[in-house]
Amino acid sequence: MRWMRAAGRGLLVAALVLAAHAGAPGPGREPAQAAGRGPMTLVTAGDLTGYLPPLLREWNEEHPAEKVTLVELPESADETRAQMISELRAGSDRFDVLNIDVAWTSEFAAAGWIAPLERGRFPLDSFLSPVVDTATFDGRLYAVPYVTNAGLLYYRSDVLRREGLEPPRTWAELEHQARTVAPRHGLGGYAGQFLPYEGLTVNAVEAVHSAGGSILRDDGERVSVGSREARRALDFLAGGVREGWIPRESLGWKEEESRRAFQEGRLLFLRNWPYVYREAAAPGSAVAGRFGAVPLPGPGGPGTSVLGGSNLAVSSHSRYPASAADLIAHLTGEEVQRRVLTEGGLPPVRAALYRDPALVRDHPYLPTLRQSVLSAVPRPKSPRYDQVSLAVQAVVQDVLALRQTSGEAVPRLVRELAAISRGS
Repeated sequence: MRWMRAAGRGLLVAALVLAAHAGAPGPGREPAQAAGRGPMTLVTAGDLTGYLPPLLREWNEEHPAEKVTLVELPESADETRAQMISELRAGSDRFDVLNIDVAWTSEFAAAGWIAPLERGRFPLDSFLSPVVDTATFDGRLYAVPYVTNAGLLYYRSDVLRREGLEPPRTWAELEHQARTVAPRHGLGGYAGQFLPYEGLTVNAVEAVHSAGGSILRDDGERVSVGSREARRALDFLAGGVREGWIPRESLGWKEEESRRAFQEGRLLFLRNWPYVYREAAAPGSAVAGRFGAVPLPGPGGPGTSVLGGSNLAVSSHSRYPASAADLIAHLTGEEVQRRVLTEGGLPPVRAALYRDPALVRDHPYLPTLRQSVLSAVPRPKSPRYDQVSLAVQAVVQDVLALRQTSGEAVPRLVRELAAISRGS
């Protein structure tokens, strides 16, 4: 999700790929291969829940000539991205379908690594509207939304009930409860993902947008972070560290470390993704039946989440793009999307599932998640997103570590992002 540029290059690559596989059978080529059909690989980050193999086995039983092999890369998004890019830059045809973070779609499209897709092939009107934007680049569809995500605020419902309080809707309420209520119950106040990695970028972007600011303009070229709103967002987070209602140890936490802290009953509030709900509600959890989830708070009311999730794309080097497109259509169909939620615990992209009474009964956070997704924003759009994210992480880390004030950090971030936008 980001960037506006080399659609022409992507289209040329895609055209060459399709031309290479759609003509009459040549020597040594079967008709199915000539039509861009054959066995494939689906590459993804590590599947923590194990829901994918059964789905793919069913596909393979029904499509014996177009079997798909699952390739799992490390759980770390940064490592997964690096390995995918290494293969794609080398022109390797090892991967056919790529399960990519929504933040990578425009970057991969701009580089010509993924091929454009025909919009009419997929029922995009059936998806939650914001997720479709994450799959486009320069007005073209380069991927299909597969899983979505939005940050939620988890809270200890038993503690707030005892105090006669409602979950916080504003930053002031969050700060007050984290600073005063949490210590009375031997809890840390509030945590997110504050280790310098992609999660810190997400937390920072959410804070800035919740305050009414932004990092880059929609064209991905103009820097917009040099604002009063950005300084207010950083002051809010830094103030939490300085005053102790954001535990210092959380500056070294990613998703799992922060999830465990909440699930073990050590936090009053946690910002994290929807997968935490199922984990925290499971038997053996210290907070099972004693927590809830609401949209993230902002300065004067509900805040803004960053859109997470992943999209499915066809590699420009795939030998079987027709089969790859069919597999994507299958995995984003309503029945499979239902199983993505029920078996994988991952938020689907099909809008109707969020209103399904049976699903809402079993997954009571769905209405809250739908609200958060519909008001969420993408991460900054840039063909150099990796550099943008690293700059945000470095600057925000210094603010949270109290090495720089927001007044010092924001102009520094403006300079660094301007240099990235210029390509210098």
